[in-house]
Amino acid sequence: MPIAKSTMGETVQAGVGKSTTSTDQVKLGGIFNVQCFDVDGNLKWEDTFHNLVVNEGLQDLNNKYFKGVTYSAAWYLGLVTGPGSGTTYNAGDTLASHGGWTEFTDYSGNRKAVTFGTPTLADPSVINNTASPSQFVITGAGGTVAGAFLTNVATGTSGILFSEGDFTGGDKIVASGDTINVTYTFNADAA
Repeated sequence: MPIAKSTMGETVQAGVGKSTTSTDQVKLGGIFNVQCFDVDGNLKWEDTFHNLVVNEGLQDLNNKYFKGVTYSAAWYLGLVTGPGSGTTYNAGDTLASHGGWTEFTDYSGNRKAVTFGTPTLADPSVINNTASPSQFVITGAGGTVAGAFLTNVATGTSGILFSEGDFTGGDKIVASGDTINVTYTFNADAA
């Protein structure tokens, strides 16, 4: 009796590859929250909007954190005037040169100091001034406000422009006696 033979085979191949690029990155970003109250303390309007951290701000962040270049914890908020249709923001903007917008200065005093709280120990790490919003008391005739910016100087154009942003809901009208409260929240996310 003949014996039938069958053969069966299986081939397995495996490979291991290594990517030469890393996908680890840190995402940085900020959000402005602006509230306007009338002379009687009633909320007139509110807007929350993302910012553009400009090239100069990114360079300053790296210089201070990684290179140990002279550091000052002084930060100030400023307002941008409208009309917004002519307002543009560019990554190349600096405090001395920002052709797409004009600073709004119809308020008492200089740009308003920012008092940041303690950053969170989390991912993302968050720092903000919500416990002590920067306050602008509008004087004169008032005008149109279109956004806000963050810098390291109270006056002039010789400082660092860190970030800038435009209202999402369009330009806002302010009148003498109004108070504008601005908070800035900055996130560092290991995404």
